[in-house]
Amino acid sequence: MRTYRTVMAAVACLCVLGIFARAQARKPGLYDVTSTMTWQQSPFPSGIGPMSGPHTTQVCVTQEQIDKYGTTPPEMHGECKVENIVKKPNGMTAEMVCSGHITGKGDIESSWTDTDRATTKVHFTGTMQMGGPNAQPIEWTVESTSVYKGADCGNVRPIETK
Repeated sequence: MRTYRTVMAAVACLCVLGIFARAQARKPGLYDVTSTMTWQQSPFPSGIGPMSGPHTTQVCVTQEQIDKYGTTPPEMHGECKVENIVKKPNGMTAEMVCSGHITGKGDIESSWTDTDRATTKVHFTGTMQMGGPNAQPIEWTVESTSVYKGADCGNVRPIETK
């Protein structure tokens, strides 16, 4: 169960990363983020893993978060962080580095052509502790699209950042 929660949290953070990647042109408010995770090498017996297939979440982003983080939140799930951020006029690149239960590195690339939509791709390779002494190799790709829905977040609470 811990492994499932760790993977789910990492994927949720990746979805959020797509939103912050557009921070230079982003408007505060509500976004729909649709992500698809594909496992190239899964540690799970089924070979698929959690979050395979499309998944849509709503995310609320504040102006303060846009101003403070520019393009990405400073840290992803407690064991992962974003490093080597390179901002471009219509996109960004960065690395996601994880240590602990999941260890490895992911390449992040986000792009946008207007203020209401962004696409993000993360490719991660590493290992995951699966309850035994041996770490299992993992490799996955998450592709996501974020779409601005409006300034009112309704009941959706802003993303908590550290």
